[in-house]
Amino acid sequence: MNENTRILLGVFAGLAAGAALGLLLAPEKGSDTRDDLSLSLNDLGKNLQDGAENKMDHLENIKDRLSNAISLGFDQDDYNDHVEHV
Repeated sequence: MNENTRILLGVFAGLAAGAALGLLLAPEKGSDTRDDLSLSLNDLGKNLQDGAENKMDHLENIKDRLSNAISLGFDQDDYNDHVEHV
């Protein structure tokens, strides 16, 4: 096992130990903590999904614009304008 792998394993072990201690020493009941964590993870997942959908829509828009430009024919300046917005 090389040094980078050992460092990465140490970091993950530290994160896991910290999370476990944080949950064990938390002032709230475990069920409340799990509910809060579940809600936070659901919100994070929804935000990631919304962000990904927005990026996909943006890329689809760029693809459509470039496709239209290619089908209509365009000069180099028009191509540069489309590429700059990517």
